[in-house]
Amino acid sequence: MDFLIDELSAVARTHNCVKKLYNTKASVMLEKHLEASTMCILGKDKLKELIDNYKSIYPHDYNLLDGDSYVLTVKEETTLNYLEHKNIITYEIIFAPPNYVAHLTAKSKYGRMGLSFLNAAKVHSGFVGRLALELVNLSNDRRPITIKRGDPFMHIEFVTREGEPAPYMGEYQFQYLTDDEMQMYIPILKKVFPNYDELAKIWLKNRRLQP
Repeated sequence: MDFLIDELSAVARTHNCVKKLYNTKASVMLEKHLEASTMCILGKDKLKELIDNYKSIYPHDYNLLDGDSYVLTVKEETTLNYLEHKNIITYEIIFAPPNYVAHLTAKSKYGRMGLSFLNAAKVHSGFVGRLALELVNLSNDRRPITIKRGDPFMHIEFVTREGEPAPYMGEYQFQYLTDDEMQMYIPILKKVFPNYDELAKIWLKNRRLQP
């Protein structure tokens, strides 16, 4: 009986050692994976490089850099009455290169006034165009809310992504761009997408929203 107990104890100790070893290896692998797959918000200096090299925000005013973000403005002054819904178009053109996506957050000033944002706050990798921001006035005092052209309105942050390029292929590519503005981005798209010719067939076929 004592011999059997000793054997069982030895098996238990071996099991615990293997378990600890497995857990250690699993932890190391997880840490390495997290280190390799960390998504990072670009700081001001990197955001400037993105703007200068890829026209990721065009036109731009470096005075609108705010921390790790850039503050977008609207193309036209717009007033929303109580419960009115409108699509507001950004003054700036946005381009998210293949290894980046962008996220949007509203200036708190407008949220406090009662302006609510309805659409998802994300710019897909590969997208080029002006952004359509879906807004509704839900102010408690039921007063109109006016957004003036040039007023700081919406923060945009660029975030790194990993993996093979998966560019935006939807119908809103090049939305609200003039032909001249679209042509300005063609050399940049050719530079960052080796398969540009194939992508262009889809992008140009789908294009529907022009100024």
